[in-house]
Amino acid sequence: MRIIAAAAAGALVITGLTVTPAQAHAEVSLPGSDFEIEDPVSPGGANLKVDDAAPSLDWMNVEQEKTADVTDPKNDNSFGQGAKEDTEVPTVVTGGIPPNKSDLKNFGLYLETNLSGHQYLNLYWHRVQDPTGTTNMDFEFNQSEILSANGFTPVRTHGDMLIQYDLANGGTRPELSVSRWLTSFGPTPLNACQAGSLPCWSTKVNFSALGLATGSINTGAIPAGESDGLGAISARTFGEATVDFTALASTLDECQTFGSAYLKSRSSDSFTAALKDFIAPIGTGFPTCGNVTIRKVTDPTGSTEDFEYTKDFTSDPADSTFTLSDGESQSFSEVPIDTEGHVTESTLPPGWDLDHVDCEASTDGANVTIDGAEITFNLDTAADTVDCTYYNRARGTITVEKITDSGQGEFEFTSSTLTPSPFTLETTGAGAAGMDSEAFENLPPGNYDVAETAPDNWHQVSATCTGDDDGTDPASIVLDAGENVVCTFHNDRDLGAIKIVKTRKHVASNLPNGPTDHPHAGVTFTVTGGELPPGGVPAVTGADGTVCVPGLLVSAFADDYTVTESVPAGYHLVGPNGRTATVVESEGDCDPITPAATVSFQNMPLTNLTVSVDSQVDGGTKSTIDCVPGLPEPDQTTGPNGDGSLTLNNLEPQVVTCTIVIDP
Repeated sequence: MRIIAAAAAGALVITGLTVTPAQAHAEVSLPGSDFEIEDPVSPGGANLKVDDAAPSLDWMNVEQEKTADVTDPKNDNSFGQGAKEDTEVPTVVTGGIPPNKSDLKNFGLYLETNLSGHQYLNLYWHRVQDPTGTTNMDFEFNQSEILSANGFTPVRTHGDMLIQYDLANGGTRPELSVSRWLTSFGPTPLNACQAGSLPCWSTKVNFSALGLATGSINTGAIPAGESDGLGAISARTFGEATVDFTALASTLDECQTFGSAYLKSRSSDSFTAALKDFIAPIGTGFPTCGNVTIRKVTDPTGSTEDFEYTKDFTSDPADSTFTLSDGESQSFSEVPIDTEGHVTESTLPPGWDLDHVDCEASTDGANVTIDGAEITFNLDTAADTVDCTYYNRARGTITVEKITDSGQGEFEFTSSTLTPSPFTLETTGAGAAGMDSEAFENLPPGNYDVAETAPDNWHQVSATCTGDDDGTDPASIVLDAGENVVCTFHNDRDLGAIKIVKTRKHVASNLPNGPTDHPHAGVTFTVTGGELPPGGVPAVTGADGTVCVPGLLVSAFADDYTVTESVPAGYHLVGPNGRTATVVESEGDCDPITPAATVSFQNMPLTNLTVSVDSQVDGGTKSTIDCVPGLPEPDQTTGPNGDGSLTLNNLEPQVVTCTIVIDP
């Protein structure tokens, strides 16, 4: 159960009490506090020395805020002219304090924070003599440090706090209550004046009865050596108390820091009784609210994207929304303790994901839990801090580009990690101008792959991916946060070759192969078709009678090629010229080569035949020459002088029969 704040400043609404196990030391200390408050019925009652083992605390081993009153009775200042607690600016006079009233000597404060972050306000008063009757001490805590018109007490502000320390009828166990200074009323019944009208101290809440405060006075003398410099202390002139400051701060509906505090005495247990002595205010700076810091880290770093956040707790600044970019942070002060608050990373910029939230820098008492993009916290004390960092990662892009180094085509790609798969890219021409591409956007960082299925008569020239790291294999792409990877596949049409085989007939027995077919070197051929120049390309046979024409686009794209021989003189081509070759993919010059891409040419050597007659007697004879096969009719006949010849050129090997008739 908890103490929670009412809707308006000054209202103290108690809904329950959190009780923690008692410390190892005894006394009447508050559970959870290490500060010793000795039981007043024990020998000597309250004291200032540490009685128990560590981690026990007492006034002699803590750094406290303390101050002493004016010691000269003639110059000691006090409240006069009937000033009461509700007097906004009490009158201050100089002179002695009546001996039957509390003449104050010293005043001390110490704010304790235990290992779990819970805080306790410890305070003490010290007076000159033990007065008769009821003893009342009031500790006033002010937010403002500006002095009022009397020059001693601060200007009161709505929400200032009064802790009343009452010892009724000479008792030794005090009752501690808390009131708030009101300049206006809130909606709750308890938000009312304890006495009088506005401005006033609110109806008090008994913290002792709730187990949120405890106290004691000394019932025996305290020697000077055990008084922490206060000197010898007689019985019933020293009182101390512990108030659960975390619970007290949780009753505040605003984040208030009490800049100063002072001690004063009252003449009776009546709240409207006249004030007597006081000790001038001392600075405190006790906070009642904690802090929240939200930080932003992006991957990759340096992003200028704004990330939006919403919050639902009161703070300074008060805005319920804020934005952060990489490396930025937003801090909120004056965050109420013991109140659940939330921060949520709301709308993410396009292409970004929340990676994780790290709140390890928060204190344990911040009680931070993380659920996705939302953090929930509940500060135990003002010393607790929420410190959370949101880590976001940018999504990336993988673009697949298809470039054909020549021609154009349609290509299919597959991937086990990209959608859709398969997908098709179609180029419209050679080079980057005819490129086609597919972009896969908003990809979470991770491992991806893409592969190409090259169609028939195409081969892959290269396939590489470039991004932050050049040369990535498309089969194992590592996409970093915010990275844009471009995978480019270069393909070209397959090339092949035509093999030309040239032989010739020869009967010379001194040739290497004897009288048979022999390779014919030095014969020129012209290859036309495909994407070759209109005049074609020449090819000349080598010593082995062959020549290879490589680098020809396969006939699947170029149709068939034509090979034409420039028949050398003295030879006749066997068969037709302009022969067809079908080119398919081949490696090297002519290996392997398919039969359809091999063309063979055979040349036959030619002979010139001349038959002549010569009449020895001019005109004495005439002759007729007839050769088979030979010239068409008529046969060759000599002229008037009887002389003549018949010549047959470019004869292939054959039997030629010539009949010569000499007519006397």
